[in-house]
Amino acid sequence: MLLGFNIDHIAVLREARRVNSPDVLEAAFLSANFCEQITLHIREDRRHTQEDDLENLVKFCKVPINLECSSDETMIKIALKHKPDRVTLVPEKREELTTEGGLNLDNDRLKKSIEALQNENIEVSLFINPTPKDVERSKELGADFIELHTGHFANLYNALFSNISKTPYKVLEMDKKTLELSLKEELAKLEFCAKKGANLNLKVAAGHGLDYKNTKEILFIKEICELNIGQSIVARAVFVGLERALLEMRTLLNEFSR
Repeated sequence: MLLGFNIDHIAVLREARRVNSPDVLEAAFLSANFCEQITLHIREDRRHTQEDDLENLVKFCKVPINLECSSDETMIKIALKHKPDRVTLVPEKREELTTEGGLNLDNDRLKKSIEALQNENIEVSLFINPTPKDVERSKELGADFIELHTGHFANLYNALFSNISKTPYKVLEMDKKTLELSLKEELAKLEFCAKKGANLNLKVAAGHGLDYKNTKEILFIKEICELNIGQSIVARAVFVGLERALLEMRTLLNEFSR
């Protein structure tokens, strides 16, 4: 299983004080020893990673760079200027804390954006909800990759196996039996869509909300070849350091994806 490390959460710490520490490029150099890809999301409001970060990562990082961005014309121009190895097109709302769901694939701009990127030899992935319709539509649009949104799965898992329901951060109101059934159904949806994507010759990734506890459930879906994980790794790094946090995730992926 390939690991993409989402470096946005390093940049969040830097932007909290608007200084040059922690250094995103330094983090990328260290991370490259444990992952196969560095992922960053340049948001329209530039709340964490910046265009300069993308430029430096493309120039100096030894592993492939995956840029997450909206299909907004300005963001596509940035991608075409710096030419990362892959662009993952994602939905974006200014008011959201984090990406809340998959793309609306009925956006007329998507096809044009995909073609523009592919014409510059940039691989294109679409961040989608785990539905057969979205998988099929991704193929019709000409994407190379799909990334299945695992946010709902992660919320269900967290509600079932942690105390989050007793904190201000709870997002689901379900009894235990309903949570168990819903989690099982969501995993089945992810597996079905991964298989469908693979059958359509799409490469399949997954990401959002994955951590050291719930990731093992996703690793049993053999059609998924890559996971993009960030927040949980950086959160773990606060206590054990970034190198060990990455090594622990790398070990987890190796152990459960055999």
